[in-house]
Amino acid sequence: MTLSDILNAECVIPEMRATDRWQAIDELLAQLVTAGRIKAEHLPSITQAVKKRETTMSTGIGFGIGIPHATTDLIGDVVGAFGRSKTGINFDALDEQPVNLIVLFLVPQGQFQKHLHTLANIAKFLHDRPLREKLLAAANADEVVQIIRAQKA
Repeated sequence: MTLSDILNAECVIPEMRATDRWQAIDELLAQLVTAGRIKAEHLPSITQAVKKRETTMSTGIGFGIGIPHATTDLIGDVVGAFGRSKTGINFDALDEQPVNLIVLFLVPQGQFQKHLHTLANIAKFLHDRPLREKLLAAANADEVVQIIRAQKA
């Protein structure tokens, strides 16, 4: 799965309020509930799964990127949300720098290959510095999605 497969404007937060990775995860998961991608009653269990994964090692991979993710049996297909923070979020990233772009995604339980491929695709896509700069400069959620789709990510 690619980022353009799992995102639409309803799943994008153009300016996150979060100041740390735990708040960022909560904010992005709440956006998935608002967008109808996950059920409100499943939010506590899904939040626990994402945060449990995050405690094993930060998904702040450097270059201002965070990719929190988890598997869960509470969804039928891969879902994701994109958040942007122009001021940066403390994500305990590998390079110890704040994170500006966060992609949170969930994969149905038991789909290990899809999980790995989705993670690799997103990481590779966001590794492109000019693209990250475009995403940071985007005016709104619709423009973020247009940039992602134009890159065939």
